[in-house]
Amino acid sequence: QVQLVESGGGLVQPGGSLRLSCAASGVTFSRYAMSWYRQAPGKERELVAGISTTGGRTNYADSVKGRFTISRDNAKNTVYLQMNSLKPEDTAVYLCNGRRTGYVYWGQGIQVTVSS
Repeated sequence: QVQLVESGGGLVQPGGSLRLSCAASGVTFSRYAMSWYRQAPGKERELVAGISTTGGRTNYADSVKGRFTISRDNAKNTVYLQMNSLKPEDTAVYLCNGRRTGYVYWGQGIQVTVSS
């Protein structure tokens, strides 16, 4: 059974940092490109950051460039999202996504709230 399990979310003040983790099981993790998406109330789901299978290529939404960093550890079957200089508009449910040709998997999502 394939599982993507996010952790590390919570409440943080503006300007603070959080590190999200997404642990994968039931898949050959190194074959999957991984991404983080987010969805705020009343808004569409948006791509935050993506990383290639080896970690050699990354991409980011313009709104998070320079503040967020995606990385992965294939030995630990885990992808990370380091979020710095957080803003209230970063508040959302963050979801982990894994994909390869013919297969797409999602985590259950984790809440990140940026508020004073």
